[in-house]
Amino acid sequence: MGMAAHDDAAASFDPLRPRLTRVAYRMLGSVADAEDVVQEAFIRWMGADRAAVIEPEAFLRRTVTRLCLDQLKSARHQRETYVGPWLPDPIVEEEDEEDVTLPLMLALERLSPLERAAFLLHDVFGVGFDEVATTIQRDSAACRQLAARARTHVREARPRYQVEKRKGLELAAAFFAASRSGDMGALGALLAADVSMHADGGGKRPAAVGLIAGAAHVLQLHKALAVLFRKYGSNLVRTVTINGLPGFITREGDGELQTTALEIADGKIVAIYVMRNPDKLRHLN
Repeated sequence: MGMAAHDDAAASFDPLRPRLTRVAYRMLGSVADAEDVVQEAFIRWMGADRAAVIEPEAFLRRTVTRLCLDQLKSARHQRETYVGPWLPDPIVEEEDEEDVTLPLMLALERLSPLERAAFLLHDVFGVGFDEVATTIQRDSAACRQLAARARTHVREARPRYQVEKRKGLELAAAFFAASRSGDMGALGALLAADVSMHADGGGKRPAAVGLIAGAAHVLQLHKALAVLFRKYGSNLVRTVTINGLPGFITREGDGELQTTALEIADGKIVAIYVMRNPDKLRHLN
């Protein structure tokens, strides 16, 4: 009976798992936490009266969102004590139509958990406000206000236009070549004057402990890094799309993976996001 119940629950749950995981990841910014939340939702699905559920996807999306809201309470405390800049786990080859880029994920961090849920469910996943209200246990008018406030906060993080994928990956390849060879002239030509660099080592690997702002400072850092790249190596695994941005995966001299994502505007790199925390890269191995 137990195995039959498991198989029955899995048959209806598994087709929805990828979509539920996308909701959880965008709420939490962590692949491992998103997978844990979705697995907990499956356990609850096994124990539910499934015959009485009219819309399984809506039911499970509500379950996942509520679990994420609970998780965010502890996640906020963890990020307050996080060593250095915090970046969301890198997701390779995002689906283009979802338009949730890494800068937008960072903007979502500034929202309250309820604002984040209302915005993601309605503006990203197209859920009606009546369902949003049921999910977060607020009335529809309150949900509209939450989403509107969130929209105001994240508007600037929305990409003004999509960089053509091939062009973006060409810029990523050029950035890799210039930064690893130490060609600061070529690297400087790729950067906007107000470029910023964000590196997440999580206290597990060396990384800048604060934002590096301005082309001069970014070039100064990369000039020093190029010496280390030549000495210890930095091998390109492949150029990819990371959280909606062009970038690349490398295997660094310490044997660990690293991802670099590039935000591009008007043909120039305006932000560089480097993930070095091995805990956030395990899913890429």
